[in-house]
Amino acid sequence: MKTPIYICEEELLEKNLQILNKVQQQAGCKVLVALKGFALWASFDLLEKYLSGATCSGLWEAKLANMKNWEVHTYSPAYKDDEIDEIAQISDKVIFNSFSQLQRYQNRVKSKAKIGIRINPEVSSSPVALYDPCGVYSRMGVTIDNFQEDLLENVSGLHFHALCEQDSKALIKVLEGVESKFGKYLYQMEWVNFGGGHHITRSDYDVDELIEIIKRFKAKYDVEVILEPGEAVGWQTGYLVSEVLDIVENGMKIAILDTSAEAHMPDVLAMPYRPEVRGAGKPNQKRYTYRLGGNTCLSGDIIGDYSFDEELKVGDHIIFEDMIHYTMVKNTHFNGVRMPSIGYKRKNGKLWIVREFHFEDYKNRLS
Repeated sequence: MKTPIYICEEELLEKNLQILNKVQQQAGCKVLVALKGFALWASFDLLEKYLSGATCSGLWEAKLANMKNWEVHTYSPAYKDDEIDEIAQISDKVIFNSFSQLQRYQNRVKSKAKIGIRINPEVSSSPVALYDPCGVYSRMGVTIDNFQEDLLENVSGLHFHALCEQDSKALIKVLEGVESKFGKYLYQMEWVNFGGGHHITRSDYDVDELIEIIKRFKAKYDVEVILEPGEAVGWQTGYLVSEVLDIVENGMKIAILDTSAEAHMPDVLAMPYRPEVRGAGKPNQKRYTYRLGGNTCLSGDIIGDYSFDEELKVGDHIIFEDMIHYTMVKNTHFNGVRMPSIGYKRKNGKLWIVREFHFEDYKNRLS
């Protein structure tokens, strides 16, 4: 196969979906795939079997979600005037980030979709400030000090998002903040969206506790509960295959790959974090240690230091684990590097090359 290439394994994806469906069935809630984190439309037939729909960040994601016959929920920090009518037409729920946006657009939406407002419980639980929607001066959601209950006439639901790859204990803390500030409004709603960041498919996640949390909340407020995880759908479902192009030395051996942290796995630099490499160990754990670097001009395009049992050679494949969520949705053509192809490995073992990228894809983005 040509590298670089993302490969999602259908069997692993289905295992995640079965866990998420268990939550739906036992808690009586709805779980939506957040397209901002996982938008592999080649897998939508499988997702449709297990999930209730998709949550979208704007018009284009909503149009992608509308490819299937499932629920489409759309939230954006702000909507554009020339897009709101189409968004309302293809969405089941439209969630506004502010009361000013609600006032501006509610009359164009209310006859087509249910309306929600995003609240900010001001409970900072995210482990990384970059991904904390409830931090100081956050633009995400309405705080209780800015809440306008006189404008709730057309609002049927509330939405909050305060987690980032976290467990059910973190959700409990967030719900305490939500209820303490917005509790009286919850009784007026038909539905409440718990947002994303629920790491439900991680091996140590307490799924049974989550189910009980949702059941108690539903019983207390008589509302429909919605979850919209992104990483929990694509978590540990595939990898990124790259090739060693050259090996240079400057105080240590450095392998230059045909992939890039900056262009192909940006969260490696943004979080930051060190992705796992198949067959590799930590620096000096195994006999040969290398720094793995990307093929761009950015000096900091470094994926990390790894050790191997054997010396690396030009042409060797390096496999980065867990590279399906928040990768292909974020990658770029920085430096004109080739976008990784997208592969989907069926349960029967056959690999479907869903997409390969060419020069024209790069050219057509620029003018």
